[in-house]
Amino acid sequence: MDIRIGVSETPKEITIELSDDTDLKKLKKDIDAALSGEVSLFWLTDTKGRQVGVPTNKIAYVDIGAAGSGNPVGFS
Repeated sequence: MDIRIGVSETPKEITIELSDDTDLKKLKKDIDAALSGEVSLFWLTDTKGRQVGVPTNKIAYVDIGAAGSGNPVGFS
């Protein structure tokens, strides 16, 4: 599953590949908590174990995509 986070005052977005077994309900609950100001830094762990922290006051939007929903390259 991919997640894209838009950061205010920055033209680029953060794209993180999460494990396919990520609990979607828990992820959404964590995002809601971050955006409501309950925490100041929103942490995610990607499939390689890297941890990414995003300051919650800079989050412009969050886009959650399904596994394999990226832009495939190749020809059929």
